[in-house]
Parts: sequence; structure tokens; C-alpha cells
Amino acid sequence: MLQLIRLVFVVSGAVGAYELANAGYTPGLFSHYKIFVLILYVILGVSIGYVLGGVIGRRLLVTLNWLENKVQKLPTTDLLLALFGLLAGLVLAWVISYPFGLISSYLQFSIAIFAFVVLGYLGVRISLKKGDDLQTFMHAIPLPRPHDSKSSKLDLGKAKLLDTSVIIDGRIADVAKTGFVEGSLTVPRFVLRELQMIADSEDSLKRNRGRRGLDILKSLQNEPKLHLDILERDYPDLADVDAKLVRLASETKSSILTNDYNLNKVADLQGVQVLNLNELANSLKPVVLPGEEMLVGLIREGKEFGQGVGYLDDGTMVVVDGGRIHVGEEVEILVTSVLQTPAGRMIFGRMKG
Repeated sequence: MLQLIRLVFVVSGAVGAYELANAGYTPGLFSHYKIFVLILYVILGVSIGYVLGGVIGRRLLVTLNWLENKVQKLPTTDLLLALFGLLAGLVLAWVISYPFGLISSYLQFSIAIFAFVVLGYLGVRISLKKGDDLQTFMHAIPLPRPHDSKSSKLDLGKAKLLDTSVIIDGRIADVAKTGFVEGSLTVPRFVLRELQMIADSEDSLKRNRGRRGLDILKSLQNEPKLHLDILERDYPDLADVDAKLVRLASETKSSILTNDYNLNKVADLQGVQVLNLNELANSLKPVVLPGEEMLVGLIREGKEFGQGVGYLDDGTMVVVDGGRIHVGEEVEILVTSVLQTPAGRMIFGRMKG
């Protein structure tokens, strides 16, 4: 490939030098040495083309390898948009360079190369930036479709979109490995960017949380029983990550996996299915009924007079009337009531006897 690029530069240098020598030649002046002047110019053009071809060719190969890796990660829709933009840029470049052929073929060739590179690149960039607008325009064209128009939006099936909070929490890795989570787990690119920003934060606590989230994603990616996807879709018109996530879930008919209470409420209002990990954890806690007896270790005083507070192994708070004097001890209590709150469950009891 490098030799082919170098050959193109060598031929271009030779042709350009020949044209330049002819353009600068004056009849009658050094007429006997014209052939030598032409040969000298061509040799200089070939030499310059050979050197530039080697330098630019190596750079070009590195760029092409990088571009190939990027293209492999692009969704099919974005790839088609990029090809459309590239084609539009090349056509425009040909239109711009064509009139210069009336002046000089070499001038047309030089301008065409420059225009193809610049306008082709701009065409790809503009198409990807305005991808959503182009897709909306294409959907508005009344063309016959082999399926219902309602299915024109991306459908991820049973995919579950992970938000930043549930990734940092880490429990999703243990739940997913058990096989109770159906379908694939999907992380939008904008969620991954937010996670990276947290991992790069100057605050040590945030930085550790962000790095923990990245480690959780890595473990999910390496788990053979799971399928983790990175979705290349963004909404530049929305600044809030939660708003982007809700719109993406709505468009792709996916559910959101989170433990963010506010995101849960906003998604519910917009008709998006939400799987809240905290609700799952609460539903798996052992059922406790009034009248049951249990042992609990009291670790601190309660808010009301005479109360003691302890916790079960699953984190459930237990408030015990008359337990203040037994703080630091493990006591036997009688359950009087159970209160379920959005934040979790609370058990109220009194000292037995």
C-alpha cells in the first residue's frame, strides 16, 4: 500500500514538473537545451514526489488503520450516513474543480485532490452531526415499506439500558451473573462518558466511585454468560444524561435499569419501563410479620425517648421501644409493625416481656 501511494506521488510530481517546465519555457531561449531542462525538471519532480510519498504515505496508513477501527465500531445507520456525506462531498469537489480544467489540467488535478480531501471529510462530519435530522427527513418521505412504519425506530428488543448510578452501585454484576436478567445489557455512549468524567474528577470520593463503575463494566464485559453492548447514539439537544436515557429508552422500546429514585419517577411519567435495583433488593428481604420474635443487636439510641435502634443483616432498620438501656447488647424483641417506605423497610418492635 505504501509503494502504491508513493507511485502516485512520483507520477504526479513528474507530470507537474513537466507542465511547469513547459509553462515557463520561452521559444528561442535555450532552445537547444529544452530537452535537458525538461529532463531536469522531471527528475526533480520525481525526487520530490518520492520523498513526499513516503512521508505522507506512512501518515496516511496510520490514519486509515485508525479509520478502519472506528468504522468497525460504528452502527450501520451512522456508517450509511457517513458514506452518503462522503459521496456528496466528492460530487461537490468535482463540480468545483471542473472549471479549472479549462485553464490547466495540472491545476485541475491539484485543486481536485485538495477539494476531494477537504469536502469529503466535511461531508462525513456534517452527515454524522446531522444524522438525526437526516433520519427524520428520510422517514418523512412516503416510500413503500415492507413493514409497519411504527417499527422504523431502532428496536433493541429486551435490552436493558444501564444508567450511571446502577453501574457504580455494582450489585448489577452479581444479579446479572445469576442469569435472572434476560436479554442484553446496553450502556449508551453518553452514560460511559459521564462515568469517565466521574472517574477523572478531582474529588477523591467521586474518582473512586467512577473507577469502581468502570471496573464493574469490565467485569460484565468479561462474563461469558452476559452480552454487554455499547450503543453509539446521542442527543446533542439534551444536556441532562437522565433525559437522554429516557428518550433513548422510549425510542428503542427498552427498559432502564437503575437505582435512582428520581429517574424512576420521571421515566414512569413518560411511560418507560424501569427496573429499580433497590426495589428488587427490598422484595428479596425476608418477610417479617407482627407478632414474630427475633434477635437484634442495638447499636444506638433512637429519636424518641427510650428507643434503641439496630439493623438486620440485610440492612433493615429495627426500632425497639424500651431498648435504649440495652444499646450495645443483642436482645430478643417482639415485632409490633412493619413500615414499607420508598427508601426501604422499617421494623418496629418492643422488648419481649
